[in-house]
Amino acid sequence: MPSKHSLLFCLLFVCLSLGAQPVQQHRAVVLTDIEADPDDSQSLIRLLLYANEIDIEGLIATTSVHQKTRVAPETIHKIIDTYGQVQPNLLLHAPGYPTAADLHACVRQGLPEYGMVGVGPGKNSPGSDWIIHLLDQKDERPLWISVWGGANTLAQALFHLRETRSKPEMQRLIRQLRVYTISDQDDSGSWIRKNFPELFYIVSPGGYFGATWIGMSQVVAGIDNTTISNPWLASHIQQNHGPLGAMYPDVGYGMEGDTPAWLSLIPNGLNEPEFPNWGGWGGRYERYLPLQADTDPKGFTGGVPVEPETRPIWTNAIDTYSPTLPNAYGRTVRKDSLSFSNNKVTLWRWRDDFQNDFAARMDWTFLPYAGANHPPVAALGHPHEIRVKAGETFVLDASGSSDPDGDNLSYLWIPYPEAGTLMEPFAFLNAENLYRLQVRTPEVGKEGTTHFILRVTDKGSPALSRYQRVRVYVEPK
Repeated sequence: MPSKHSLLFCLLFVCLSLGAQPVQQHRAVVLTDIEADPDDSQSLIRLLLYANEIDIEGLIATTSVHQKTRVAPETIHKIIDTYGQVQPNLLLHAPGYPTAADLHACVRQGLPEYGMVGVGPGKNSPGSDWIIHLLDQKDERPLWISVWGGANTLAQALFHLRETRSKPEMQRLIRQLRVYTISDQDDSGSWIRKNFPELFYIVSPGGYFGATWIGMSQVVAGIDNTTISNPWLASHIQQNHGPLGAMYPDVGYGMEGDTPAWLSLIPNGLNEPEFPNWGGWGGRYERYLPLQADTDPKGFTGGVPVEPETRPIWTNAIDTYSPTLPNAYGRTVRKDSLSFSNNKVTLWRWRDDFQNDFAARMDWTFLPYAGANHPPVAALGHPHEIRVKAGETFVLDASGSSDPDGDNLSYLWIPYPEAGTLMEPFAFLNAENLYRLQVRTPEVGKEGTTHFILRVTDKGSPALSRYQRVRVYVEPK
């Protein structure tokens, strides 16, 4: 006979499932030069913890400038085997985790050849064929290609499609693709962008250290970098956190440099991957034609030539950000005296949140439901879009936010002007950490938009955050 606790958990799980809003999962294919650097294995382990929220349809082992003649699908299979050991426990915390067999079935490999040497007639591979197979499925959702190494397996798929499909069919398939590459790790990325100018493509071309993704593990002077430290990883991920945590390798060069290529696919209320300029856990990007001189062309690329861009791409954008710090007395938060402004800020500003989320998910691999923390539910007491006149006052309201574990909640309203068109400041008429906030609009000469991010954080361990985005349209009087 089931225990009273198990019956209560089942009832809670059913109620949460019935009350939850259905979220369409994003389709994802990963191209990884796994074994070139431990960070690919790190990123894959993290990704599998979100396999219930991202529709992983392909895990393809590839080459890169750092691993030119070898692909390592066996490492992908090994990590999936270990995931299989913890998948039953993950299902205690959230539904939808695929079986290890399901994930093994989507593993493929590209040719063990570097860059454009592996692209052309007769260069198809199980990996390129699989991308074509997925594009041919009757699925209206975009197919996201998350490139952690070289892109030549994708380049071969596009080459073959162009040779074998009609122009209208090719245009339709290109419209379905979304690509995010971690810099250019072979010479095929530039070829893809030149030959398929309509392809949705996010990349920081040029030297790695000018790239947005560096914010994943960058040690920033003036802020607390604890959650990317080796002791934090050891305590919260690697040691005494089950077999998947034990498999997470030590940092070789940088922690999880590939993870930004898929972080924005997590449905957390902040991420809107179709709008890279809105910003999210994977950073913020704007669409323009970058000058070659602005891409750090003489910086480290592993030897990949930095070619001039020939068309607009989604690439580095700048946020100006002042962290919010905890107060021991009085109002619970205060603004830091320091302000940061660069493209890496767009990513690391959310870093403590996504690191804590990672740690909580690793807890799910071995703890019972009652022993782990689960993210809160951020909700709005009004629509996601608000229209007001210049100089008017409106209300931001987080009514209805809740926590599945019954934890106390903290609220924070974050202005995000870079995500809109209005840079003029809005006046907060009461404390920004209240669930209900009055705001006065600035005087404007023409219609514009701004974004506010509601961040709801529980007081569990580790503390977890979820968000809602409010878009405010301001018209002149």
